[in-house]
Amino acid sequence: MKIKKIEKLLIFVNSGMDRPFSQYASYAIAFTAKKIHNIPDVMVYYGPQGVEVAKKGNLAKLAFSEDVKKLIADQFEGLKPEDLPDNLELLARFVKDALGVKIGSCATFHVVSGFATSVEDTSNIEDFIMPVKIPDAVEAALSADKILVL
Repeated sequence: MKIKKIEKLLIFVNSGMDRPFSQYASYAIAFTAKKIHNIPDVMVYYGPQGVEVAKKGNLAKLAFSEDVKKLIADQFEGLKPEDLPDNLELLARFVKDALGVKIGSCATFHVVSGFATSVEDTSNIEDFIMPVKIPDAVEAALSADKILVL
């Protein structure tokens, strides 16, 4: 089976802390897309229902047990359980800093949800997550070769 070459992947996460498996999956997909499939432009984007994940401290609450680390590592050649971070915040920082994955969140819904006073207010979101305004979110979606919704 031949897969169409993807240059730009948007991983649209429209679920919150109540759906932790979607959160884990978004970063596993981002890692695999960059590391295994060499997709040049990958973005994890928290939509209206997912912005709570961008609040400071929430990703760190989603930990990796030793059993889960082993389960994940066994699926990637050359990856050992001890190579994996202890929580999803650390993994998010790694995929952003080391692999160049962009991570954004819907700034409008930061305000609507009550943890920001304006779309520019970043005081209550993780420092590695960029607030994205509506026009930029639409552009990201329209210019993506592939959108995965979690």
